[in-house]
Amino acid sequence: MSAARAAAAVPPPEALPAADFFLFESLLAPPERHKLAELREFLATEIAPHAADWWNNAEFPAHILPKLAALELSTPAQRGYSHLFAGLVIAEMTRVDTSIATFFLVHHDLFVESLYAFGSQEQKDRLLADASSLRTTGAFALTEPGHGSDVAGGMETRARRISRATGQPDDDGDTWEINGAKRWIGNGTFCDYLLVWARDEADGSVRGFIVDASLPGVSRSRIEHKIALRTVQNADIVFEDVHVAEADRFAGITSFEDTNQLLKGSRIMVAWQAVGQQLAAFDVARQYAVERRQFGRPLAKFQLIQQQLATMLGNAVASMGMMARLAQLQEEGGADMAQVALAKSYCSARMRETVALGRSILGGNGIVTDYRMAKIFADAEAIYTYEGSFEINTLIVGRAITGVSAIV
Repeated sequence: MSAARAAAAVPPPEALPAADFFLFESLLAPPERHKLAELREFLATEIAPHAADWWNNAEFPAHILPKLAALELSTPAQRGYSHLFAGLVIAEMTRVDTSIATFFLVHHDLFVESLYAFGSQEQKDRLLADASSLRTTGAFALTEPGHGSDVAGGMETRARRISRATGQPDDDGDTWEINGAKRWIGNGTFCDYLLVWARDEADGSVRGFIVDASLPGVSRSRIEHKIALRTVQNADIVFEDVHVAEADRFAGITSFEDTNQLLKGSRIMVAWQAVGQQLAAFDVARQYAVERRQFGRPLAKFQLIQQQLATMLGNAVASMGMMARLAQLQEEGGADMAQVALAKSYCSARMRETVALGRSILGGNGIVTDYRMAKIFADAEAIYTYEGSFEINTLIVGRAITGVSAIV
């Protein structure tokens, strides 16, 4: 085959169908489609060219936060956008860089949403505007060194109400003293505020506190040697006699059950991340298969490669379909936790298969970040585990469909 004929055999990317094969984006309102296009342009120009370097160097690009804030996408549902649009925002961010999407999710879908859901009017007036516009950043400090999936019952971080004047326990005191440790806290190394969950020594209930990360007694250290989400700054955090004003306690939180609203919302967004990760893997694998030549022809011309790409696309479309329906349920009044757990477990399992197929298509090039797929493959492991591991979410579904709990 001549060089001209070989070039003609490779279709341009814009001539091929998009990974949104069933056109779920067409369900968005026109202003939402316009906003999604604006986000894509930002991601293509400000994030995509640099994401691999940030990941390789384990650096967080704080300089992009003003530009990210300018998109005005903080907590989209609070701004009147649909839940489908909110999910596609996370999917599109993940499609370009999972770490930036995770930062966005932790700050907006956990910290900022917490202010909306549980903050007093005074707390909202004081903190919400700066947090929504990323002039300040927040983190969600729940997981502990010894407790992940069982943190609801096993939480060891303690809070006791005291009198600031005497330092002694006082049921009507103006201060809380917090002691304990948290682990895997995204944004934890640099955030301005931590939403800290601690058990009240007086009655055993779980309470939430807005903790200024610069307070005496708060120490933070970055978790090193990660193989996923390297741009995300996860931290180990220790609290030693940290004094927090009663005015910074979330009055709307009286038990761990109050966190379910937040955890359910963030779990939905992590399921959307599993969608975005599959879209990214498909994008990269298909382009590679079309352009890469072996045995004198494009990889895409081999039957096994086409079968792998079709499986990847089917997984992505099935996951998008489940999430689109979940978004409809949210609009209709809310999905229950079992439905959310099924979405997260199913989509993350399909994601794991999809990124593995994509890595295989790239062969040796699939294990270096120069070709993006290695980063996509590695980051998928974090999505598979956080916001409820695959196994825990499966057991939540199992409990719902059998009436019998396998979780102690």
